[in-house]
Amino acid sequence: MAVDLSDLLVIGVSTRALFNLEVENDLFQSQGIAAFRSYQLEKEEELLAPGTAFYLVKSLLELNKIANKKIVEVVVMSRNSAETGFRVLNSIEQHQLDITRVAFTGGEPLSPYIEAYDIDLFLSKDSAEVQRVIDSKKCAAAYLYAPPTDFNPTDTRVKIAFDADAVLFSEESEYRYKTEGLDSFQDYEKAHENDALSEGPFAKLLIKLSKIQEHFPMEIEHSPLRLAIVTARSAPSHKRVIKTLRKWGVYVDEVYFLGGLAKDSVLEAFGAHIFFDDQDTHLQSTSLVVPSGKVPYETNSPLDQLQKNKNN
Repeated sequence: MAVDLSDLLVIGVSTRALFNLEVENDLFQSQGIAAFRSYQLEKEEELLAPGTAFYLVKSLLELNKIANKKIVEVVVMSRNSAETGFRVLNSIEQHQLDITRVAFTGGEPLSPYIEAYDIDLFLSKDSAEVQRVIDSKKCAAAYLYAPPTDFNPTDTRVKIAFDADAVLFSEESEYRYKTEGLDSFQDYEKAHENDALSEGPFAKLLIKLSKIQEHFPMEIEHSPLRLAIVTARSAPSHKRVIKTLRKWGVYVDEVYFLGGLAKDSVLEAFGAHIFFDDQDTHLQSTSLVVPSGKVPYETNSPLDQLQKNKNN
């Protein structure tokens, strides 16, 4: 009988997202597979250092010890072969990560296996792979920036932060802001504050994260999984966000309406294990203080076209 993972939060994480494999990747890019294979075999027993997603993964797996049932599953996904990936398996054991499912595709793309493993969130340092997953609409996906220097959270709670538009919600409102200006955006949001925003690429992930909070023995206000929204929105566009979350049946612990202020200081104070945003202009600063991931626009979507036209 096949194992059903549909009730669990399933994270698919690439080996370069979980561990620091930048030296190895540079070697592969510059000298090829033979040099890479030789290096990995030589270093097989050498422990890999944490990558951008390491502390998020480690902390999420700890939630299984608190909940009344298993709620989180992590799948390590890699284009390595089993031979070149053996060092990763050793490091998983040495870091005492409760990970049992691994996919080594031997150079083939990872995206076709998203559905097979019931992945809810895919994290990678391969932007092309992330783009394929976003375009497939099979799950949430983000390209990870390099980790902050010396990031090692001491809070035992898991803290996940999201941008609003084009991440949790559709890109419709952000497109209006970028094409029609702030006044038009604010007027529309105020007039439609009772209309729920459409779901964005991370909406289902947020809903599942909120749902698994029900499996902790404490009240939701004291949950070991803490969710936040950090958005450039401000009054009068803020109420539509809150009313949308209510209609989705989602509880979010903290919401910050910044009105254009920088996001990095708020995220550092929040202590995010990961922050998801769609814009490099925010991520370049947030990635210096908290692990950060970029959520790309769907290929040929209105915002994607707008970005391409701007770059040209």
